[in-house]
Parts: sequence; C-alpha cells; structure tokens
Amino acid sequence: MVALLQLPVRTARPDDRQALANLIHFEVYVHRHLDWRHPLDWLGYQPYLMVEQNNHAISTLACPPDPAHVAWIRLFAVGSGALLEKAWNSLWLTAHDQLSEEADLTWAAAIPLQSWFETLLKMAGFVSTHHIVILTWERGRLPAAGMRDNIFIRPMIFDDLPAVHAIDVASFDPLWQNSLPTLELAFHQSAVATVAEDQGKLIGYQISTATVMGGHLARLAVVPEHQGRGIGYELVRDALSQFERRGARSVTVNTQQNNLASLALYQKTGFHRTGEEYPVYQFEI
Repeated sequence: MVALLQLPVRTARPDDRQALANLIHFEVYVHRHLDWRHPLDWLGYQPYLMVEQNNHAISTLACPPDPAHVAWIRLFAVGSGALLEKAWNSLWLTAHDQLSEEADLTWAAAIPLQSWFETLLKMAGFVSTHHIVILTWERGRLPAAGMRDNIFIRPMIFDDLPAVHAIDVASFDPLWQNSLPTLELAFHQSAVATVAEDQGKLIGYQISTATVMGGHLARLAVVPEHQGRGIGYELVRDALSQFERRGARSVTVNTQQNNLASLALYQKTGFHRTGEEYPVYQFEI
C-alpha cells in the first residue's frame, strides 16, 4: 500500500446512514459479508470507515471484531470502479492501524463473492486458506430415523443461549465461533432452532433460517465429547422434517471443504454439493 494513493478517511457516524445506504444499494462494487446483522447495524462499532470527496460519500469499509479475536470484512463499497484500488488502499490501511491496537485480535478475514474483491484482498496480503462449499437438500429426501440414544431434541428457548454459546466455542475453530450477542441475533432470526439434551444438559444445537425456497441450516454443533453418537444426524433430520412439513422445496447448508466430518454428515442426511464454493481469505494481525 502506497501512502501517496491514500484518500482522506474518517469514522462513519450515525448521521451517515443514508449516504452509506446509497452506496450499499445503488453501487456495483459492493462486498457484504453473510452476516446476522445488516451492514448499517454495525454503525457505532469500529473500525467503520468512509471516504468522502466534495462532501459526498464515495467508499466505506466496516470490519469490527466480533468475537474479539477475528475481524470479518463485513462491508466494502465504492461508488466508482476508477476509485476501486485507491479507496480500498486508504480504507484498509486505516482499518489495519486500528485493528493492530486490539489486544485480543488475531485475524482479519473475508469471503469474497466477487473476483474484483478477491483481487483487492490479495493485493493487501490476505491469503486464501480454504474454501466454503454449498450443499442442498430437496424435498422428498428425508433421511431415515436414527437411534437417539436417550437424547431429547426440543425447541431452543432464549434462556438456552449461554449454554449454546459454550457449545459453539467448544465445537468450532476460533475463526468460525460466534459471540453470544450474535447467537442471540441468530436465534431471533431463526425459522427452526432446536437443542439436544442428555440428562438435562445441552450437548448440541442447530439454528436454521427461512429462505424463498425453504430454509438454510445456518449453525450446527455438537460438543466434541458427544460427537459420534448420531446427535448431529438427529438435529439435522429434525430440522429437515420441520421444513418439509412447512412445504419447503429445498434447504441449503455450507461448510468448509476440509471439514470432512460435516461433509459426511450432510451427505448422509441427503444433501449434495451444488458445485458452488467460495474462498476464505485471512490476514494475520
């Protein structure tokens, strides 16, 4: 990154909301992270930056850490292709300086859905570490009932969320963990959310959202010491059963290409790969 290419950068304020909304909704060069929050809902969290030219917003970058050890690029938008590289350099340089002051932060990360954004990430020193693959399940392919092994599956309630967060932390690599506030958002936006109990103790959960075609299995986790008992299978089967009763035509899920256990589970429950996949880029802070 070359200092001479920097544009003046400032922190976005709540009164910038409309200007940022225009960038998000009307410009071609927009990267949005697949998130439980709308990009504008991150206003007030830092870094959330913007570039102005003649008092007009021309670019923005939001990458607040959540949880504290990872900062996903949640939004990058620019109003002109001619300014693409210049705006990114200025915004990322400033964001990097702010992120470097975060004591608990380890990674910045992004999942580029467009080639132009992937190019910018590479230029900034982000490295592709693995890929996310997309799978889908079609109505009529409900998996056979398994052995629940005295496991009780029930609807998730709000009071379950601290235990759900503990399962999340124990089950996922740090890059993919969610904070408790994010899981609360996920719960409130869910169409189907269930937990698995063993003798009154929560040992697994799933959170799924509604889509135009049916649903999306957004989060699934079983604590490591209880994996291999078919609990994940039953959580998935129960969620698919609920979606099928609602008339869903299909349910999607995504996982890392190197997560062989998850891939085997989803294929066992009737999912198949769509051929769609996206790279994950990381930058060590």
